[in-house]
Amino acid sequence: MKILKPFCTALMLFIAFFSFAQGGKKLDKIIKRDYQIIECTISKMSDSTVEYSLPGETLQISIDVSKIARIDFASGRSQTFDVSANNTVAASNQVISAQDIKPNTIAVLPVPYVNSDNQEASEDMAKFAQNDLYNKLLDKSSNIFPLTVQDLRTTNSLLHKAGIDYKNIDETPIDDLEKILGVDNIVAAKVSYTIGTTSTATTYNSGNAKVSDNNKKVTTNDVSTTTANNQSYYYYTVYFDMYKNKDKIYSQTRKPFLAVKDSWMESVSYLLKRSPIYTKK
Repeated sequence: MKILKPFCTALMLFIAFFSFAQGGKKLDKIIKRDYQIIECTISKMSDSTVEYSLPGETLQISIDVSKIARIDFASGRSQTFDVSANNTVAASNQVISAQDIKPNTIAVLPVPYVNSDNQEASEDMAKFAQNDLYNKLLDKSSNIFPLTVQDLRTTNSLLHKAGIDYKNIDETPIDDLEKILGVDNIVAAKVSYTIGTTSTATTYNSGNAKVSDNNKKVTTNDVSTTTANNQSYYYYTVYFDMYKNKDKIYSQTRKPFLAVKDSWMESVSYLLKRSPIYTKK
């Protein structure tokens, strides 16, 4: 019994040490293109997928490499998933040929136009806002020289082929967008708004009076009309970013002074004229 007791104590210490070592095991980290981080244990990798399991689970999960930006392995090594050797870019589960970068070319991205109360986005307004910003750049082409504005049809066609639109444009890394579009400059804007309503009521009174023959009794016939007026106010926040060779060179936010329906357009013009690509002439 005296020999068995130390043996049991040593066994318990070994089990406790082993459990602690297992609990403190370092995990691999998958950093997705939408910036989500998955802590896991990677078991298998191929050219198209990565298989992993979550802590405490044995179930194998597969993820497409087009959704992965980087993997930080538990060993300390990192692997970046970007442009492959055959000059392709992975985006939205599609493999798109990367364009040759044209120096001093700027592209205007679709402009998300979002109601911040319900997070609903308008496709029509996203296209309208993109077109408005594009036209402003064209009108000021002499002020942004030597930059050339990429044709809007070309921009939207390349984005469409890559499966990118106003809904997921914010989730795509800028360096991928530059390679997809073949430009070294990008302007990205977003319009967020809320709508407020006020009501006013105006009452109009009209009537006539009749005097009796003995001048002692007066009768009246009054008519009262009330008209209600509803006034809508638009409260905008405009986000305006510019990138050059993957680096953000300008980032501003502006709220229009007037709460009218199209006041966001004035803010876009204001921010553009104060951007580093704009020169007064």
